[in-house]
Amino acid sequence: MIKEHDRIVLLEDLPADGLKAGDVGTVIYIHRQGEAFEVEFMTLEGETVAIATLRTAQIRAVSKKDIAHVREITIS
Repeated sequence: MIKEHDRIVLLEDLPADGLKAGDVGTVIYIHRQGEAFEVEFMTLEGETVAIATLRTAQIRAVSKKDIAHVREITIS
């Protein structure tokens, strides 16, 4: 079960937000007992890239087998 402040992995690209599958975000709010999640995506320096409302099918919890990967983005 995903809780507030948990890290999640995005499962699909969100081009309008500049996000790609595999990006990691932090849950900042849970809608209707887990039907959807408000998730903040940030750079490693702490700058917010996007806040998105995502359905359960669009995310998964971070697992112990995950490894971080870095990509550069252009923040507008």
